[in-house]
Amino acid sequence: MALSTVSLQHPELAAEQLEHAVQNLGLRGASIGGHVNGAVPSLSRFDPFWAKAEELDVPVFMHPNNASYLVNEVGFERRGDLGNIIGNPLETTVFLSRLIFDGTFDRFPGLKVCAAYGGGFLPSYFGRTDVACHVRGNAECANQQRPRDYLNTQILLDSMVFSDEGLRHLVTEMGASQVVYGTDIPFH
Repeated sequence: MALSTVSLQHPELAAEQLEHAVQNLGLRGASIGGHVNGAVPSLSRFDPFWAKAEELDVPVFMHPNNASYLVNEVGFERRGDLGNIIGNPLETTVFLSRLIFDGTFDRFPGLKVCAAYGGGFLPSYFGRTDVACHVRGNAECANQQRPRDYLNTQILLDSMVFSDEGLRHLVTEMGASQVVYGTDIPFH
């Protein structure tokens, strides 16, 4: 089943595009990046798009782009393709964490978001995420539930973790119902 791409830099237009794609073209949701020109889509200005995805009861899939907006221009240079290896999971982690801590999932309790690469680093460090609002006075969390609660209701993660042990850990942290099949390059 195909997903739409939308002009998320214009949230009202993105909502219209999503509605057209689902209702008229038979598409099943949207695919977006982890940021919009450096702005994380958890900001309230993106609410028209999230509201439409919730209303249509369709998932939004997020795929990162090397965390280029998070790390200075030389931070991932040199060997190892760190923009891909570290940057993509980092961007995914930041994206999901913002949706949680900025209250996006609370504003749209029927919203379903699926993130690439097994949710990045989030499932492996969820203990830190769960306590952030209680032990960090500067956290300023807007979420109304424990961060872990969103894992079981609104967050889906793909299985692209590249090892059997990584997949076992992901299922242990998320529950099997929240892990979906993922493929990095589906045409190869």
